[in-house]
Amino acid sequence: MSTELISSRYGDLDLWPTGDAVQAMLEGQLAAAAAVQSQVAAIAAAADAAADRLGGKGRLVYVGAGTSGRLAVQDGVELGPTYNWGSDRLVYALAGGMDALLISVEGAEDDAAAGEEGDKGGRPGRRRRRDRLGRERADAIHGCGDPSSSRSRRADDRHRQQWGTPLLEAAEHPILLDTGAEIVAGSTRMKAGTAQKIALNLFSTAVMLRLGRVYKGLMVDMRVSNRKLRTRAAKMICEISGVKRPAAETALDRTGGNIKLAALVALGAEPEGAASVLREAGDNLRIAISRIAAAGR
Repeated sequence: MSTELISSRYGDLDLWPTGDAVQAMLEGQLAAAAAVQSQVAAIAAAADAAADRLGGKGRLVYVGAGTSGRLAVQDGVELGPTYNWGSDRLVYALAGGMDALLISVEGAEDDAAAGEEGDKGGRPGRRRRRDRLGRERADAIHGCGDPSSSRSRRADDRHRQQWGTPLLEAAEHPILLDTGAEIVAGSTRMKAGTAQKIALNLFSTAVMLRLGRVYKGLMVDMRVSNRKLRTRAAKMICEISGVKRPAAETALDRTGGNIKLAALVALGAEPEGAASVLREAGDNLRIAISRIAAAGR
């Protein structure tokens, strides 16, 4: 793996002035970000496929070990407050179990038997089903590891021949983040970890975008769980509906803090009617607003 290569440039890194060492590390981080550029199309394709597969009830399954696994869990955890993605729609398969988030469990990534046993409790659904809105749904598996991030199931010959990585071979949408040699050889928490975090951000945000959890660049499925977020939600409603702050606050009160419903109420709908329109629109606020506007003409 390229992350294991030893660069002669940094052979005396421990003798460098700290400022020079930090500058070199920063340059490495910028190079890691640039390494994601070639994979934009692959990430977009993976996000589209995952969104289609997930539908209304499918689960995102994050699989990984060590740094890769911890970054994967971080990405999944943040989907709850940001996009109101339910915890019942998340599965984490972290080598060494969830305790490995805080304490390194060396050797866990090599324990195939433990991996198979841990998979039994939350085995991904491979069969496509339909939810109550008629949308097909199945689980989307997101595997993370060195030197790649991938979405299940097959890879092309170029990836297989160049890397021989099982994760890429198994992926339906392989994403190769070729960050090259690390400044500190083998330290995947550096460049490789940075590139993976960027790819994770892009992938999961694109999935939420395609699932209708973003409207006009706003996080309209955000959980309103504190005063700061309540203020942010009110501003969103003002932006979407054109009402003043007091009206936005009232709409939030009438809908239990649901931003999408509150926006429809601020546009003149009653809470029950707004809920019905939004449900029929597949929880897509843009479609719901257009239907309410058409009904009001």
